Amino acid sequence: MTKHTVLRAVLAGVMVVTATAVWAQTKDGVAKKATSLGAVKISKNVLADGKPLAAGAYTLRVSDELPAAVVGQSADEARWVEFAQAGVVKGREMATVLSKDALKAMAKKGGSVAPDSARVELLQGGDNYLRVWVNHAGVQYLIHLTIAK
Repeated sequence: MTKHTVLRAVLAGVMVVTATAVWAQTKDGVAKKATSLGAVKISKNVLADGKPLAAGAYTLRVSDELPAAVVGQSADEARWVEFAQAGVVKGREMATVLSKDALKAMAKKGGSVAPDSARVELLQGGDNYLRVWVNHAGVQYLIHLTIAK
């Protein structure tokens, strides 16, 4: 065997392993890759998807996993957002993806978030819900978390 033949065999093997690894991460040929939305600090213990999520700093990632259809919403109006610390997902919650019309209505009420930033706020009354509002690349995500009692 020549040096070039061995090199071709090794490269072919690497390509097969890489293709297998990529396929293992896909469903119906679509890659599953979480997109980072930025970082937030959650000031209170909350419930995310009905499970406890401790107060702390989190990196938010929108998942390619789509939630079940919600009555009255199109498929692109809801997404799962993951709360991660040191690369480990600690919880997730469904986010509402705002349409341009919905965003205009909320902006008139005094709400908006600067591009590529996030805001965490207690909703009026302050004892039941925490809202995380993220503006990532012009897409607005609203995440509502129940404050843990």
